[in-house]
Amino acid sequence: MTDFRERIAAAYDVESFRREGQRLVDTLADYLGQATHGQDLPVLPWAAPAVSVDRFPAAFPEEPTGDFAELVARVLSGSNHLHHPRYVGHQVTAPVPLAALCDAVSSLLNNGMAVYEMGPVSTAMERNVLRWMAARLGLPETSDGVLTSGGSLGNLTALLAARQAKAGYDAWNEGAHAGPPLAVLVPASAHYSLSRAIRVMGWGQGGAIPVAVDERFRLRPDALGPALESATRAGRKVIAVVASAGSTATGAFDPLEPVADFCQQHGLWFHVDAAHGASAALSAAHRHQVRGIARADSVVWDAHKGLLMPALVTAVLFRDGARSFESFAQEASYLFGDTERPWSDVALRTMECTKEMMALKLYACLSVLGTRLFADAVTESYALTRRFAERLSQAGDFHVPVPPDCNILCFRHTPEHVPPDAWDALQVRLRERLVTRGDFYLVQTKLPQGVFLRVTLINPLTTDADLDALMEALRTAARR
Repeated sequence: MTDFRERIAAAYDVESFRREGQRLVDTLADYLGQATHGQDLPVLPWAAPAVSVDRFPAAFPEEPTGDFAELVARVLSGSNHLHHPRYVGHQVTAPVPLAALCDAVSSLLNNGMAVYEMGPVSTAMERNVLRWMAARLGLPETSDGVLTSGGSLGNLTALLAARQAKAGYDAWNEGAHAGPPLAVLVPASAHYSLSRAIRVMGWGQGGAIPVAVDERFRLRPDALGPALESATRAGRKVIAVVASAGSTATGAFDPLEPVADFCQQHGLWFHVDAAHGASAALSAAHRHQVRGIARADSVVWDAHKGLLMPALVTAVLFRDGARSFESFAQEASYLFGDTERPWSDVALRTMECTKEMMALKLYACLSVLGTRLFADAVTESYALTRRFAERLSQAGDFHVPVPPDCNILCFRHTPEHVPPDAWDALQVRLRERLVTRGDFYLVQTKLPQGVFLRVTLINPLTTDADLDALMEALRTAARR
């Protein structure tokens, strides 16, 4: 017993923690300086999956080794460097460093948030962060919501509330098949998490009714009526319409006002998947793109996209705050006692029970850094993307299928020496070459015209010069 007490005391030793913490911050600061300047650092140090597995074997020692610094060094050297200005890939941002320190505080405190008494500070912070976000979108003071772990869970949470509100029967307690089969109208360009949520709820493939989009991949309001009629003829009860504000593939913003009108006319729940695009509301130059979002019954907004937070911090906002309790309408007396639906017991409204203090990082950064920084980051990223689109369109050897609505841009390299029927294969090859070499990190997507390269200019450290270098890197790779 004495031996264990000595070992556990060493694991919790304050001075050891101080030394390791100071050493770690120094290491991370040095890394951040290197990454943000792109100094002799590939964006992604490419390695095959099997190689990475071998580099981190499961041969764990029985006794302490004291090799934390060495392990951190290996983690940093082998990871994708999102703070590198030539990271222009997925919709995952380069977090502000202050948020990383908040994660350390959260991990040490470990205040889960199922009930208020387990997380009093984070519960209060979450309450007010959500109020701030709702006000930015123009939602009324009666709105409410929760923070949850990502847009996929956020969309599921919103659609569960829509089901309880509009199904006409208690699907939560009686089951998904206690009434007519349900369906939701979704734009053909919608994120796959919506289809996944619909299948999780037991509605099957037919639960997602696609709505046609226009040539800019925006939902066509005139297609809503025919889609509703088609679903009704098929025996489906449509309960909601989903619109996108910043779709994943192209960054398209659906016209929210006419969708809201349609939902009001037909008594349908209006959900906006604004995981990527809700942050446009912070920018005076771009908030018009989410005009009508205040009429939504529910909205999903990812802070780990436009608000420079680490993943995952997603707000699910409900216009009618009472609806926020209906996603998970069940009781757990050992947690919640006899009090009826207190707002302060967050687990009543989330999939998670023991949820990390995710509000801490957002609250702290808004408080310490100020809101203007985040508003300007949105404005600048959108402007940078539009400038890049103009240069690509004017270059002659690049093709931009649609002008960007936000900071997501699709394009492809179309050099004269490559015939059009080989353009798809060329984009795949170009991306593979740049990513595996570590020059840039970008992704690809498939549109009706074929395969396109895709960038998300979400890293606030990326400049016009970096994007000019991307064009030249693609040209060089195409000549080889």
